[in-house]
Amino acid sequence: MTTRVLRAIDRFHSTHPWDHNAHHHRWIMRQVPRCFDMALDIGSGSGDLARLLATRATGVQGVDVDRAIVAKARELTGPAVPVTFTASDALTETPPGPYDVITCVAALHHLPFSEALTHFRRHLAPGGTLVVVGVARAASLGDHLLGAVAIPLNIAMAWIKNKGRRAPRPDSMTAPTRPATMTFAEIVREARRVLPGARLRRRLFWRYTLVWHQRPGGGRTHPPGVGR
Repeated sequence: MTTRVLRAIDRFHSTHPWDHNAHHHRWIMRQVPRCFDMALDIGSGSGDLARLLATRATGVQGVDVDRAIVAKARELTGPAVPVTFTASDALTETPPGPYDVITCVAALHHLPFSEALTHFRRHLAPGGTLVVVGVARAASLGDHLLGAVAIPLNIAMAWIKNKGRRAPRPDSMTAPTRPATMTFAEIVREARRVLPGARLRRRLFWRYTLVWHQRPGGGRTHPPGVGR
């Protein structure tokens, strides 16, 4: 694909933005229980997922290192919604748990990978669920083919979601970003070392997913159908 075409696509998306991470929120909600006590959302951004989790949880802790986006999340969240947003480091200042559900969307590649997964595992309650939507560096032929397939679908989704009109960037897309450094193969290998039995899958729109369940006794399990 030529540089001119790539620039044209970038210009289109700058005027017709849509949130690739929010696209996975409904899938995330299918991975977690219908009712649970506490949830932790790492890299909570403008709080969209945390507020969704709060429809099922007794309480939700949203953590993000960016103070500006945390302020926006608080502004967007009604006083009756049981969510607390904290501007803090996800690995050193995590609010006390344990948590029945831990989510991390497009934030894991901002953290030391193995250390972060180990940290999440320690804060997960027995029987709890960890759900990650992550970003990997394209390396294999399969990665590049999936990326190529996603381009026209991405344009179509942008057109549909914005009803063909120009639109400002959503609040959820204003947080700082960073490119991924690990490939999907590296992510799978290291994730399964730290979280034996974790289920990982490549997804459209340059994302992958990870689901892991802590056994009630502290081990792991992955019930049939989870991760699909």
